[in-house]
Amino acid sequence: MRTALARLLSASSFEPKTYGSAREFIDSIRNDIPECLVVDVHMLDFTGLDLQRYLNSINKKIPTVVITALDDAGVRERSTASGANAFLTKPLHGPTLIEAILKATGRALPAASPCAGSESKEKEILDVRLMGRSCTIRRSK
Repeated sequence: MRTALARLLSASSFEPKTYGSAREFIDSIRNDIPECLVVDVHMLDFTGLDLQRYLNSINKKIPTVVITALDDAGVRERSTASGANAFLTKPLHGPTLIEAILKATGRALPAASPCAGSESKEKEILDVRLMGRSCTIRRSK
């Protein structure tokens, strides 16, 4: 899943970085806070909800897109209550994920993105971190 998300986001003017676990991601944010987090509900060391709660407890307010294979109303409600900007079910539709990320960050779709439908010489780059089955987004300037 990480590799597929990385490829999708790379093709859409994002720069992916991957993480094997939530703990590895948490270690990375000591010095560098991402612009957006895309997190799977089910991960090995933390659930996506546990990660959201942890980030809230340390006052790291990161716009979040939650992805899951199971569309559970209770999980959706808890995710939203924890600050999730979007809740998407698998299988993910690429343009829907990209739209959710951009909406969460308040960004417009990069003109050079395949999802934008037009080519541009100016390319806005967003740096993406992928963690476990999940990813985070950071804008590069």
